[in-house]
Amino acid sequence: MRDTQLINLFQQARSDRSLAVIEGVQALKHAVRFKAEITHYITCDIVTLKDLLAELADDVKDVILSQITEVDTDTFDKLSPRPHRTNVIALAQRPTYTIADADPDKPIVLLENPKDLENIGAVVRASAAASAGAVIVTGTVNVWHPAVIRGAAGLHWALPVLNVDTDFLSHTDRQLISLDPTGENIDTTSIIKGAVLIFGTERHGISQQLLDQSDKVVRLPMRQGVSSLNLATSVSATLYQL
Repeated sequence: MRDTQLINLFQQARSDRSLAVIEGVQALKHAVRFKAEITHYITCDIVTLKDLLAELADDVKDVILSQITEVDTDTFDKLSPRPHRTNVIALAQRPTYTIADADPDKPIVLLENPKDLENIGAVVRASAAASAGAVIVTGTVNVWHPAVIRGAAGLHWALPVLNVDTDFLSHTDRQLISLDPTGENIDTTSIIKGAVLIFGTERHGISQQLLDQSDKVVRLPMRQGVSSLNLATSVSATLYQL
C-alpha cells in the first residue's frame, strides 16, 4: 500500500463505525491479548518497538512483529493528530457489542454523559481489571474514540464497551444503583450481582431522572471536607468494594 493510501486509510478510519484506531504499545498489547481483529500494524521505529515489546509484552511480541509495517517518520506523523511517543499505531475491526453480551452475574458500569475522553478510558481500564460485565456510556462522546482507547490501554476488547440510550434502563431487569453523595453508605447496603452501577460527572453528578429511576442510591465513605472523587477513581473504588 502506498504511503498516501495508508494515510487516507487511517484518517478515514476515525469516522468509520466499523473500525478502531489503536495508538501506543500498551493499547496494542492488550488489544492483541484479547483477540482484536487487527488489519494494519504500523511503526516508524522497529528497533525501539522490539525493545518495548520485549519489556512490556513478550507474550504477544512475535504476533505483532510478524505483521508490522515500517514507514518513515513523516508518514507516521500523518497517521494520527497526536502521534504516540512509542511510535506504533494499528487499525482493527470494531466489535459489535450489545448489552446482552454482558455477563448477567457481573456489574455493568454506566457513565451518564461523560466528557473527558481519557477519563472514560481509565474507567474502561479499571472495569476490565475488576472483571466488570460491561461499560456503557450515554451522551455524545464516542466510546471508540482513539483517545478513549488509548486511555483504556486497549482494553475495549476485554469487555463490552458501547454507547447506549438511557431508555434501555426502563426495560432491564438488573438492579439500578446510583452512586451519589446523598445515598446510604455502600458498606451498609446489599447490591445484587449484575447491577447497573450509575456514575455521573464530577461537576454535575447524576441527573435527577436517573436518580428517580434507581432502585438504590449509595455513596462511598469519604473523609469529611472532601467533596468528590475523580470519576475513574470512584468507579474503581466501587467495583473493588463490591
